[in-house]
Amino acid sequence: MRILVIFICSFFLPGATGQVQGSKVHPASNQPNQGYEQYRNCIILAEQSEPQIAVFNVITGEMVWNWKPAEQIKNPEHVPWFSNPSDAKVVYGGNYVLMTASGGACALIRIRDKKMMFYAKAGHNPHSAEILPDGNIICAASTGHSLTVFITDTLSFPENVGQRTFHSPFSHNVVWDQKRNLLWTAEMDQIRSWKYNFNSDDPQLLPVDSLAFDDTEGHDLFPVPGEDALYLSTVRKMWIYHIAENRLEEIKTEFRGIKSISSRTKGELPVISVPKEEWWTDEIIGLDGSPVFHRKGLKIYKARWIVENPFSYPDS
Repeated sequence: MRILVIFICSFFLPGATGQVQGSKVHPASNQPNQGYEQYRNCIILAEQSEPQIAVFNVITGEMVWNWKPAEQIKNPEHVPWFSNPSDAKVVYGGNYVLMTASGGACALIRIRDKKMMFYAKAGHNPHSAEILPDGNIICAASTGHSLTVFITDTLSFPENVGQRTFHSPFSHNVVWDQKRNLLWTAEMDQIRSWKYNFNSDDPQLLPVDSLAFDDTEGHDLFPVPGEDALYLSTVRKMWIYHIAENRLEEIKTEFRGIKSISSRTKGELPVISVPKEEWWTDEIIGLDGSPVFHRKGLKIYKARWIVENPFSYPDS
């Protein structure tokens, strides 16, 4: 059974402006839009020592919110899906978290009461997710070499989940570009754009264009605030992809294997997570090596500033 949920307030999509459109099922909420102001100076961590998703204020060092799958997942057989959290974003007006975990999970969580609004298994080693304009969720699974679009029904999961899967070699990331109505991902050796059909019941992706980069294993891909551009990290390098020009600009850095990159405002030095041991770290630093956040004992995979609209264009 499909139920249409009508919003009382206006939600904003991650990386998009305007009201949610279409007749898809969306997370129900009758609370006011809390906004992102409460998360000023906060980062959200995909943290693997617990495992958990955690929000920290980098000024006070206070953990202001966290979510642990072992405490929230009712089916014990599904808890392993949430091992090794790999990415997290605050979405829908600052009220929800969208996360992935290398164990297979892709999930939408309501911050207020930590309720699971939707989750599903997204294949081998999911590393990133995005909410599409019709409310469906897309997830990139790196070693699964796939992009999976979930028909996001908030009532039938996790037993009955509709999905469509598309081949995408080593994809670690997904970013929705509302200016062009395109999806971006960085694969093994290229950035690729995809066209979405906006059919919430039969979602389809069609590859549009690609640009090769001079390295391997595209890892993080994230908007550059105030610019028509995306940050890109690969095994040995970091880049800015200028979308309109279809051009990659290499950013010189001493760091290798950058797992995540994000900024809050135009021109701000991005913060990065760089592994200290295997694939995790206990600190977040600026691209110049300056300290931003440190907590001994944590195993941070990715960290992102919490901002309302990371894909803010120069004219927006």
